[in-house]
Amino acid sequence: MAKKTTKKKRALTNTIALNKRAKFDYHLEERFEAGLVLEGWEVKSMRAGKAQLPDSYVLLRNGEAWLLGATITPLPSASTHVVADPQRTRKLLLHSRELARLFSATQQKGFACIATALYWKGNKVKCEIALAKGKKQYDKRADLKDKDWSRQKARLMKQTL
Repeated sequence: MAKKTTKKKRALTNTIALNKRAKFDYHLEERFEAGLVLEGWEVKSMRAGKAQLPDSYVLLRNGEAWLLGATITPLPSASTHVVADPQRTRKLLLHSRELARLFSATQQKGFACIATALYWKGNKVKCEIALAKGKKQYDKRADLKDKDWSRQKARLMKQTL
């Protein structure tokens, strides 16, 4: 009988790329799941793990959402017949009420819409985007202190056991 994989293990293998700086630079308020319009060579590159989201963000224009700043490096074998642009603007697929919510929130002062993760859902690529508010420097320092303290606490608990 085949061994069942846990939900956590499946979630780790489905992840293509994470934007780790997003949690450091922003307070993530609300998250949305969006589909992504891709070309064939981009899907092949994502399967090979060649996607990055370091400084990616979402631009809302003319009632549509666009992913900017995401880098998908083309594979030399998959993109021989196409002129591949690794930083091309990609369209995000969202419901109209989600687009309206994002548009109204980004009009407020201090809110931005950023991409936090790319992952597989079945055979489709999904992009997790979040409404985010920028952190101040003292917020970042407090987060680092909390993270350090929790790590230290875990070490102490491990030593006492």
